[in-house]
Amino acid sequence: MKRASLVAPLVMLALSCSVASARAGQGYVVAGKDEFSIGSGDIKSAVAYTGKQILTITRRGTVTRMRARVTYTRSDGAASTGATGEYVADLSETGDLVDSADHDPDYLTVLNQPFAAQLDTATLGDLKHLHGAVPFDFPSPFTGSSLHGYLKHIGSGGFGPRHVVGVSFEAQGPMKGALPDRPGLTLAGKIAMRGTAYYDTDSILLLILDTTVTITGSVSNRSSNDTVTITYQRKISAIVGDRGGVPPDPPQVRTREPSPPSTI
Repeated sequence: MKRASLVAPLVMLALSCSVASARAGQGYVVAGKDEFSIGSGDIKSAVAYTGKQILTITRRGTVTRMRARVTYTRSDGAASTGATGEYVADLSETGDLVDSADHDPDYLTVLNQPFAAQLDTATLGDLKHLHGAVPFDFPSPFTGSSLHGYLKHIGSGGFGPRHVVGVSFEAQGPMKGALPDRPGLTLAGKIAMRGTAYYDTDSILLLILDTTVTITGSVSNRSSNDTVTITYQRKISAIVGDRGGVPPDPPQVRTREPSPPSTI
């Protein structure tokens, strides 16, 4: 699948990686769950993921390289196995982002998510002063059709010793075609996405992510008209201060709602 396979990047606010230096070796804990069912439950499966990862950002000449490596356990109810993943993206001075390596089959790295791993200063400023819901469209990660939704600022607060600003989005659209991780299934239905993300106001790094993708529809290559439901959930939380053992569910953020616009 292409980069940000769970959800396309939020291009309406230009959520691109910053060329500024970031903290070297930011650690994260990660958790996820994939659920799949057909009909009334005659076919049903679930896979859970838990692990840790580290994000490094380095400068090579005119290119900024972001590399995320994850080590995790994959459990399907019958057995648990260890696995690793890696994702590498390069950002040029002209703002072109190229995926150099995608070895993240379970979509657990911070670089393979709907929100950028790091913002630029201007975008962070836009988020802080965003009032109300902003509509946007972006391409579906599974089809060429557009998803329609909205983006909004959800407040700011503290996360350990760090100060964060939050953003959320919801979007949906049609779904038709085979799933990359289940090529034998051809679905016709809809895809819905929602998520929240919190960014460090100092390094502008993504510190907390909670995102869910739900796909519902009918399988065209089955004789019966059974409904298929597929849900992807990902939660990623930065390791900050003394929070090395804190899991990402729920994120421990002390939030403050955004201030209303000035009437002066």
